[in-house]
Amino acid sequence: MALQAGIVGLPNVGKSTLFNAVSNSAKAQASNYRFCTIEPNVGQVDVPDYRMGKLAEIVMPNRTLPATIEFVDIAGLVKGASKGEGLGNKFLANIREVDAIVHVIRCFDDDNILREEGEINPIGDKEIIDTELQLKDLDSVEKKIQRVEKMAKTGDPKFKRQFEVLQSCRNHLFEGKNIRALQIEGEDREAIADLFLLTEKPVLYVANVDEAAILTGNKYSDVLVKAAHEEGAQVIVMNNNIEAQISELETLEDKELFFAEYGLTEPGLNRLIRSTYTLLNLITYFTAGVQEVRAWTIHKGWKAPQAASVIHTDFEKGFIKAEVIAYNDYVQYKSEAACRENGKLRIEGKEYVVNDGDVMHFRFNV
Repeated sequence: MALQAGIVGLPNVGKSTLFNAVSNSAKAQASNYRFCTIEPNVGQVDVPDYRMGKLAEIVMPNRTLPATIEFVDIAGLVKGASKGEGLGNKFLANIREVDAIVHVIRCFDDDNILREEGEINPIGDKEIIDTELQLKDLDSVEKKIQRVEKMAKTGDPKFKRQFEVLQSCRNHLFEGKNIRALQIEGEDREAIADLFLLTEKPVLYVANVDEAAILTGNKYSDVLVKAAHEEGAQVIVMNNNIEAQISELETLEDKELFFAEYGLTEPGLNRLIRSTYTLLNLITYFTAGVQEVRAWTIHKGWKAPQAASVIHTDFEKGFIKAEVIAYNDYVQYKSEAACRENGKLRIEGKEYVVNDGDVMHFRFNV
């Protein structure tokens, strides 16, 4: 399940530096000039999960395979991008392809780093991005309104409802608000499903602060946290340069010394990756055997046959049952056999909704 989070923001806010730190499979160029990133860089990232280590200690497998997501480093956006300024059209097309947005915002002073937007202003920077995405969405919505309005006038109830939903979207965008705040659900989603609206995508903010503010934040990140809270979004406070340095250290001992120097308990990247995973509405279930302990990524709310399909489509087609052990029970009883003996292994059918952390084994027949 190759779900992607796009790292976006104004030029020179630390997007590519963050990508370099967070990615374990690619390195993006980070330079002090605008539009350094033109083609989006893509990196596959392991999702930090302490449960993998616990299961591996018990099972002693030949290998472990964590869950992964992909991060995409997208070119910096400027005011006017919705009308093609800078690399606007390319930038917006790249955002359209990702599943969630990680918006990096500069929250530090440094006269040596170029900034054409004036004084440091996290809310102003956030609004520049929001406005450009809203304008692009408004263009998409208005074009579809023109098509649907003709059908709605025929009296067809389906198109009448679509017209109403699209009008609601247009009014919302006119007010400078993002479509995700409308929470369009059910059959109403048919009205906008083919538009892949940019402001409907879930967003996570990264406040890129100075070294002194890694643990406490600063006046810039504080106002960003307040604004994000009002729209129901989360802010991760971190220093992207420090995170990039930590990511380059090869041994755990070196990293722990680095953590101690800055008063950290773990990389801020771990919080970012886990938060992005949650933002995408993802959970993890495990398979555990001598050959491997593996984390499998599924959407929250998936039933057992759907969960089985990420291993192989035949597992879903021929699904018979699932043997399920809760993670805490597996850790407590130390083996599948012990869980079975103590009544902690459950047999679940096609309607079972998988829980985060379930250890599962599927029975199927094709």
